Amino acid sequence: MEIMASAPSPSSSSSPPTFLPVLERIAEEIERTPGRGRPADYIPALAARDPRSFGMAVAELDGTVYGVGDWREPFSAQSVTKVFTLALDLAREGDELWEHVGREPSGNPFNSLIQLEYESGIPRNPFINAGALVVTDRLHTRTGDAAGTLLDFLRTESGNPGLTFDKEVAASEAGRGHRNAALAHFMASYGNIDNPVPDLLEQYFRQCSVEASCADLALASAFLARHGVRADGTRLLTQSQSKQINAIMLTCGTYDAAGDFAYRVGLPGKSGVGGGIIAIVPGRCTLCVWSPGLDERGNSVAGVAALDRFTTLTGVSVF
Repeated sequence: MEIMASAPSPSSSSSPPTFLPVLERIAEEIERTPGRGRPADYIPALAARDPRSFGMAVAELDGTVYGVGDWREPFSAQSVTKVFTLALDLAREGDELWEHVGREPSGNPFNSLIQLEYESGIPRNPFINAGALVVTDRLHTRTGDAAGTLLDFLRTESGNPGLTFDKEVAASEAGRGHRNAALAHFMASYGNIDNPVPDLLEQYFRQCSVEASCADLALASAFLARHGVRADGTRLLTQSQSKQINAIMLTCGTYDAAGDFAYRVGLPGKSGVGGGIIAIVPGRCTLCVWSPGLDERGNSVAGVAALDRFTTLTGVSVF
């Protein structure tokens, strides 16, 4: 089990990492846990991941980052990236976005078609697949390259210029992307998609294929703990917009298990079927945990358990 910390400057390394002993304890408990779920076998490129892999990182507001286990190992970020495309588009178009995607929990699986029929092609929230497709479409309209804009942002905020797309994962998803294509075509029939559906799907699959580590994603999401301020001190979001994204993460970020996640963890969070989960402690720090074994709702079994233990052991939550 690797336990390590790194810091961007001497000033940020002058005090010991706040939560490192807690992370060490959690890693030891997770190591003794027998059931870890199953990787996302419907995406062939993810199916071979070891469900017993585990990493966890904390990024503090000054850029200090530390972690345990496989916290430096890259993994497929998948739906975790939806937080960043939402922030990037909201920063560009503001409240106009909410005319095209809602802010309510879905109560249905993340790739469900059912609600779109009842709600005239307006997805329930930005974190189910339909909503993420709308956000990616709108960001692509504004930038000409939604996936590239996302990757540039993640590289800058994480301080890791080596972040990239996993072409094998993107191709694997595209080969089985019929339901996402159906969602996009259905919304296009209601005028809620601007770009040609094949172009949108290419952007979306590239977006989801980003490979990043717990350290990378904890650092990249820290702007939400800093109330919208980026690592270089410039502002991406207003404080109100940052609050909005955190609120939607809390209520919608873990698919149709968001209520249980809020009950157990008590932090805004966003999961992905690659096994990653990011969580935000506004004004204090961000976390990322990764373990590829998933439960039946698509959330990392060990990841949710680790975040549950973190807030229990530290008393840190938004409640």
